[in-house]
This record gives sequence, C-alpha cells and structure tokens, in this order.
Amino acid sequence: QFIAFASLFFILVSITTFCLETHEAFNTIINKTEQVINGTETVLQYEIETDPALTYVEGVCVVWFTFEFLVRVVFSPNKLEFIKNLLNIIDFVAILPFYLEVGLSGLSSKAAKDVLGFLRVVRFVRILRIFKLTRHFVGLRVLGHTLRASTNEFLLLIIFLALGVLIFATMIYYAERVGAQPNDPSASEHTQFKNIPIGFWWAVVTMTTLGYGDMYPRTWSGMLVGALCALAGVLTIAMPVPVIVNNFGMYYSLAMAKQKLPRKRKKHIPPAPQASSPTFCKTDLNMACNSTQGDICLGKDNQLMEHNRSSGRTPL
Repeated sequence: QFIAFASLFFILVSITTFCLETHEAFNTIINKTEQVINGTETVLQYEIETDPALTYVEGVCVVWFTFEFLVRVVFSPNKLEFIKNLLNIIDFVAILPFYLEVGLSGLSSKAAKDVLGFLRVVRFVRILRIFKLTRHFVGLRVLGHTLRASTNEFLLLIIFLALGVLIFATMIYYAERVGAQPNDPSASEHTQFKNIPIGFWWAVVTMTTLGYGDMYPRTWSGMLVGALCALAGVLTIAMPVPVIVNNFGMYYSLAMAKQKLPRKRKKHIPPAPQASSPTFCKTDLNMACNSTQGDICLGKDNQLMEHNRSSGRTPL
C-alpha cells in the first residue's frame, strides 16, 4: 500500500508539473538576438526557458519512476511478458526523454539543439503516465476490460459513423449549392461547404450531437439535410451503446464481488499419506477412531503382522 500511495503521489505531481510548464507564469522569454558577422543584419532569436524549480520537481519524480521501473524489472518472473506489457512500455517511453534532455543540455552543437527541440515536442508522452493509475484503481481496470470486450461494438459504431459522414457530407454539399449565384460557380460566397471533404467535419460534429456552430447550412435544403443528419446520428450511436453499457455493468459487478471476498491466508495443507505408506493407519493416541476407521486400521495391522511372520521378522 505504501508503494501504491507513493506511486500515485508522484504521478499526480508529475502531471501537475507538466501542466504548469505550459503556463506563462513559469516561462521566461530570453532574447538571443545575434548579429551577423559579415554585415549589419541581425537575426531575431527567442528562446523560452522554463522555471528551474519545475525541472527539479520533475527530476525527483523521474528518479522515483526509474527506481520503481528497475525494481519491477528485476523482480519480474517473466521478463518477456514484462516487456510486452503496454503500461511498462509507457513507463519506459515517459522516462527516457528526461535523461536524454539532461544529457544533451550541455552540448552546443546544432544537432544537439535539434534533438533537444524534438524532445521538448515529445514531452506530451509524460501525460501517458495517467494510465499507470489503472494499477491502483478498480474503476479504471473495469473500463479497460470493458473497452477490450467491446471491440466489435466500437468497430460497428465507427463503421456506422463513417457511412453516415460520407452520405451526409455529400448531401450537404449539393444541397447548399442550390440557390448559388450565377457569377459564383464555386459557391464560395454562398456557403461554407466548398467541397465534400470540408463537409466531413460538419457531419462528424452533427452526428455526435456536439454542434460547434462553426459550419452550418444556410439554405432550406441544407437545413433539411442537417436535421436528417442529427436524427441519424442519434439513432446510430444509440444502437451499440447498450451492449457496451452491459459489458461495463458485468465487469463492474465482478470487480465489486471480488473485492468483497474475504482474504484468507494460504495455510499449508500436508499431503495425505499413501496406502502403501507405513504411517497410513497410524493414528494419534489422543484421538478416538470411529468404527469404520478402526476396522480398516485393524485389517491393515493384521496384514502387516502376517507379512512379518512370513518373512521371519519380529514386530517391534
């Protein structure tokens, strides 16, 4: 539990630091304008420097994540399965850029600066650490199992949406061209739907019932197509969703039932003596045998005595 709480704490601190690094209060713009040697022309160069305190905090978090990752690698019984695990890959990818950035920060070559610029761009990988919370929260694990079990339903939903987007984007393009001016053959001044690919965005937004309002039909025929698109989107989404909800309810019930089960320690159960073992019929002197067990034991004792007599041995 201590390791779980410590890991959760550092994950939250790392994500908070990642978000604060983009705030202007923690970024300083440094003017690195340099003058060209062969002339009077100046080249304007600016660089954003992040507050060092956030870098130190991120360094502490990365040290903890590195320690946790190495411990899990060392004590993993199956190294191949450990490497194939998606969460472990995310851990490694989120840790590696920090060390590369620290190692290349002292270099002044152009190649090193280009690599540093690329590493700063891929900092978004650090946000993937949020998926590590699935190890500590049952709800996130239930969500992962639900998504994995509902793959066919999601594919069906995507196919339905793709068909609807293609159909209604085509319909809205031709519907909005109705009433265009003769001197505007492309209808660029008459409507925002200048081509079918632009209509894809409008169809996706409309079928998912978001409705940003950045694109909208302006003719009566376009409004009719928009209404049909909205209704079709509601029906399309409503069909596969109940199956996904049922899968989530099933996995959630199983997870809650598993948590309520009493945790019993594994007790060592000695193996039962074999029939050919000399101790098969030995019983404790302080315990009384029932009639069935007594008959069996007497029968075994008589057979053992007969065997000893025939072999010339004297029983102890």
